[in-house]
Amino acid sequence: MKKEREQWGSRWGFILAAMGSAVGLGNIWRFSYAMGAGGGSTFLIIYLLSVLIIGFPVMLIEFAIGRRAQTDAIDAFKKLAPKSFWVVAGGMGVLAAFIILSFYGVIGGWSLKYIFTYITGGVSGDTETYFNGFVGSTIEPIGWQFLFMGITIAIVMLGVQKGIEASSKWMMPILSILLILLAIYSLTLGGASEAMTFMFHPDWSAFSDPSVYFAAVGQAFFTLSLGMGIMLTYGSYLSPKEKLPSSAVYIIILDTLFAVIAGLVVFPALFAFDIDPTQGPGLVFVVLPTIFQNISGLGAIVGVAFFILLALAALSSAISLLEVTVSYLIRRLGVSRKFATIGIGFVIFLVGVPSSLSNGAVTIKVFGDPFLDFMDKFSGNLLLPLGGLIITLYGTWSWKSNELLEYADLQDAFYAPALLFFAKFVAPIAILIILIFGMLNW
Repeated sequence: MKKEREQWGSRWGFILAAMGSAVGLGNIWRFSYAMGAGGGSTFLIIYLLSVLIIGFPVMLIEFAIGRRAQTDAIDAFKKLAPKSFWVVAGGMGVLAAFIILSFYGVIGGWSLKYIFTYITGGVSGDTETYFNGFVGSTIEPIGWQFLFMGITIAIVMLGVQKGIEASSKWMMPILSILLILLAIYSLTLGGASEAMTFMFHPDWSAFSDPSVYFAAVGQAFFTLSLGMGIMLTYGSYLSPKEKLPSSAVYIIILDTLFAVIAGLVVFPALFAFDIDPTQGPGLVFVVLPTIFQNISGLGAIVGVAFFILLALAALSSAISLLEVTVSYLIRRLGVSRKFATIGIGFVIFLVGVPSSLSNGAVTIKVFGDPFLDFMDKFSGNLLLPLGGLIITLYGTWSWKSNELLEYADLQDAFYAPALLFFAKFVAPIAILIILIFGMLNW
């Protein structure tokens, strides 16, 4: 007898879980860095347009495929398009989720380490020396990675309602409160005026820079967790009564608000201490701790709050990444959720160990890049956009339009023709450009 598929307990439980997947390290770290490098408000305007005309239709397609198939990312295409090429998209999604979580767990472990550091007194001495000393050691970073993966496994093992949905219901409100409080505090540090100008006053000359468009479209695509099987898997746990368009709108609006408010945490602090807003990978673990050191009296408290925020954002995405692979294994091998979660979670941890060691403890390079950087580029520059492109092409060119509209709840939507146009023509072209640009950059 076939076991009945799990479902979300409530509509808001689904929305918060999907939003938790979208809200991650990319919103708090990558968005601020990309916005800083992309001209501030110019990047923000292009990003918002990209979310509207690309992110929204692609998200609806993934949700619709998942709800129609009621199965994992790979089996969905086997079920809807048997013996066809389209199953490659599902395979890429599962592989991408596996690879991303392998190094995501490393960075999540760093966040836990910094929480402990600030609880016990904060970063002492030069922040860059401290960070390099930590990530360059052998045992300690792996220990924190193991702890982060253990928490992720424990949540996913509890199931869709009791684990993913329940944890999202408390993580997302805490994330929201911490983010707003940190933004309010950051605005009092003295750099609010410069930050507001940078974020919301357009630099029209920057619109002529093609790289800003590539960065903004890429950020919109990746921050919404598209192309990695997450939204398809989450859609498979939906009941027929849930309304997808409004749910997708809520997810996109809330995810974008998180990113913008994260900018209000980072940029006022950077300008207050006269720090270049285009700082790269060291922004979170080197530059911000330097700022915390210069906040008299409250530096340790602000540091704890910020890294709790970062760790929760990483965790909310990590559980969704793990669920993609677990859902596939439960169906493919017929094993229990507990066995699948512990087994694949431990394998992902082991695959992540070289990413941890490659930051200074051991020289591990692939095609000239440290192992962690290679895994990041391979998944981000190749698997995600290619998988997303194939999913979009299937949903709009191979799947029957009336069936897509039915399972996306768009039969009576006045904007359905426009949305289909963007999904059929604009989104694939934009994703293809991002794919080509990403590979050339690599």
